[in-house]
Amino acid sequence: MQSSFPSQARPLTVALLALSAACASSMAWAQASSPEPAKPATEEGAAKLETVVVSAQRRLERLQDVPVAVKAFSSKQIESMGIKSTQDFINLTPNMSFDNSFTYGNSFVVLRGVTQINNADSPVAVVIDGVPQNDQKQLKMSLFDIERIEVLKGPQGALYGRNAIGGAINIETKAPSDKFEGFVGLGLGNGKTRELTGGISGALKEGVALYRLVGQSKRGDGLIQNTFLNQPLDAIDKDDSLRARLLLRPSESVQIDLRASATDLRGPATWDSIVQSKNPADIVAPKENMLGKTWGSTRDFSAKVEADLALGTLSSITSRTKLVENYRGDIDFSNPVDLPKGFLGLGFQAGQGQNRSVQLTSQELRLTSPADQPLRWIAGLYYLDTRKDLETRVFVDTDGSNDQFDDTSKVIVNLSERSHNKASALFGQLDYDFNPALTLSTALRYDRDQREQQDLIGGGMREASYSKWQPKLTLTRKLGRDDLVYGTLSTGFRSGGFNAPGLASFRPESLSNAELGSKMVGLDGRLLFNVAAFASQSKDFQYFYVDIKSGSQVIANLDKVNIRGLDMDFRYLPFKGLELDGGLGMTHSIIAKDSINAANEGKHTPKNVPFKLNLGLQYSQALGAGLMGSMRLDYEHRDQKYWHPDNAAVSPALDLLGLRLSLRDARDRWSLTLEGKNLADKRYYADYNSAAYSGLPYDLGSLASGRTYGLELKYRFD
Repeated sequence: MQSSFPSQARPLTVALLALSAACASSMAWAQASSPEPAKPATEEGAAKLETVVVSAQRRLERLQDVPVAVKAFSSKQIESMGIKSTQDFINLTPNMSFDNSFTYGNSFVVLRGVTQINNADSPVAVVIDGVPQNDQKQLKMSLFDIERIEVLKGPQGALYGRNAIGGAINIETKAPSDKFEGFVGLGLGNGKTRELTGGISGALKEGVALYRLVGQSKRGDGLIQNTFLNQPLDAIDKDDSLRARLLLRPSESVQIDLRASATDLRGPATWDSIVQSKNPADIVAPKENMLGKTWGSTRDFSAKVEADLALGTLSSITSRTKLVENYRGDIDFSNPVDLPKGFLGLGFQAGQGQNRSVQLTSQELRLTSPADQPLRWIAGLYYLDTRKDLETRVFVDTDGSNDQFDDTSKVIVNLSERSHNKASALFGQLDYDFNPALTLSTALRYDRDQREQQDLIGGGMREASYSKWQPKLTLTRKLGRDDLVYGTLSTGFRSGGFNAPGLASFRPESLSNAELGSKMVGLDGRLLFNVAAFASQSKDFQYFYVDIKSGSQVIANLDKVNIRGLDMDFRYLPFKGLELDGGLGMTHSIIAKDSINAANEGKHTPKNVPFKLNLGLQYSQALGAGLMGSMRLDYEHRDQKYWHPDNAAVSPALDLLGLRLSLRDARDRWSLTLEGKNLADKRYYADYNSAAYSGLPYDLGSLASGRTYGLELKYRFD
C-alpha cells in the first residue's frame, strides 16, 4: 500500500508531521505538568468551550475524538457567525475556496488544491442529512434551519465514494421536535435584497410522528452594474426553497426519516467583463448588450430507514432528484459599440444558452456495528443512476434578447447530447482498540462507473467504464481525554468521462495522501488546537478550458501533481463572553508532469491559493433589562490565486473584513442583527479566464459582489 504514495513527498511529510506530533505531545505534557492556571473571574467559575459532536465517520462522535482534519460549525456557531450560504462557511474554512460564476447555480470549490470544474464530478462529496448530493449544481445553496456543518479534509473515498477525492461536506438540518415550535425571519440589505425565512415543527403523535416544515424566499435587484445597459446584471428575481421532514418511530428499534425539498430560482448568468489589460488586478465593469439569465428548479425526495438489529444498525437511504438549469446570455461579453466587428470579427454579435436536465436515483445500504465495543465496523453497498440531457447553442444576436436561443434561423452552433451513468460501490471500515489509548482503523472502497454518451444530432454513441479501489489506513494514539495524534494513508478517485461529441474523453483522476495530525484541548477546556500536515500526489489531475477552435468546453488532464500543506484550527475562550477562533491553511500544489505542455511543469495548479488565514473575535455581554448584546468581527486573508496551468494570470492577495452586531432578549425569543461583509468594498474577480483558456481573443473576469450590508430580525415562538 505504501508504494502508491509519492516517494519524493515522504521526507517532507515525515518532517512536517513529526514536528506536528511533537508539538502536540509537548503541549499536552506542558498542560499536565504545569501548575493549574488561575480560573477566570466569571459568575460560574471557569468557562469552557462548547463540545462539538460530528458524524464524520458515519457515527456521532466528539470532534476531538475523530482522527480526521475536520472544520465543524455547530448550530450556535452558524447563528453567531451569520452562516447563510455555502459561500459563508467556506470563507471561514482554511485551505478551501468557493467561487460562483457563469450561471446562478454554477460553482467552483477548491479543497487542498483539488479543483471543481465545469461538466465533471465534484472533488468534494456533499451529504445532507445522510443523503449524497450527486450533481455539481447542488453545492451552491442557501443554508437555513441548520444544525451542523462539517468539512472533512483530505481524501474520504473509503466511506464517501468517488467524489470525495478532496474531502467531504456533511450538512445536518434541524430535526423535527416533539413540542410545537416555530420561527420567522426577515432580512433587508443593500441592492434591495429581501429575504423571508420561516418554519414550524411539532408532533403529529408525540414520540411517534414528528414533522418540520421550513422555507425561504429571496429577492434582490443586484449590486454589479452593467455600464452599457446602465442596470445591475446580478438581480435575483426569485430564489425560493421549501423543505419538509417527517420523522416516524413505529417502534423503539425502527426510525423512518422522510425528506422532501423543492427549489425554484431565476437569477443572473454570464456577467463577465472583458479585461483588455490581461491583468486580474485590473477591475473592469461588465459592458454586455445582453442581460444574461439563469432559471431552473430542483425537486428532491429521500427516505432514510434505520433498524436496530442484534448485529448492529441497518440503514437504507433512497434518494430521487430532478434538477433543471437553463441559461441564456452573451458569448462575446461585449456590445456593438465596443466590438463593432462583432463576435470573433465575424460582423455580428452572438449569444449562448444551454438547457440542462438531470435525473438522479441513488440507493445505499449500510450496516453499522454498536459503538461500545473494541472492534467496530461498517459495511455497505451503493448504487447511483444518472441521466442527463444537454442542449447547447450559440446564436446570432440581433436584438439583445434571450429568446433568440429558440430562433433556429439564428443558430450557428447546435450541440445536443444525452448521457447515462451507472455508478456502483461496496465499502467497509474496521476500527480496533488495542487498548483505550491506541486504535487502528482500516477502510476499503471499490467504485465502478459505467458511462454512455449519445450525440442526438450526429447520432454517435460512446461507452466507457472506470473503476478504482480506495484503501485507507489510520493509526490513532490518545494522549488524554481530549488530546490525540494520528497518522493516515488514504486514496481518492474522480471518474473520467466524455467531453462534447467529437472531442476526446478525459481520464479519471486519483489521489494518494499521507497525513499526520494532532488534536488537543487545553487550559481547562478553554483552548482547542488542531493541526494536520499532509503530502499528496494526484495522477491525471483534471482541469477545464474552452477550446478556441470549436468553442467547446473541454476537460483535460495534467499527468502528475504534487501537493503538500498544513491545516490548523483553533478556538480560545479567555473568559466567559469573549471567544477567539480561526485557522490557517497552506497548500503548495505544483504540476510535476504535463505531457501536453511541458512548460507548465513546476507551476501552480489551476485555482490554487497557496495560503489562507482566518481570524474571528466574538464578544457577548448582558446589557440589563433582559437584553443580551454581541459583536463578531471576522478577518480573512487570501493569498494570490493562480488561475491556469501556465500561471500567467494571477489575482493579487485579498483581505476581507466582516462585522455582526446583535441584540436579543435573554430567553432568545427574538434577535435583531446588523451585518456587513467585505466592509472595505474590495473589488475582485470570483473567476478569471485568460484568452488562452477562454476560447476568445481576450481575458474574461467574473466580478464578485462588493460590500454588502443588511438588517435581520428573527422571532421564535412555541
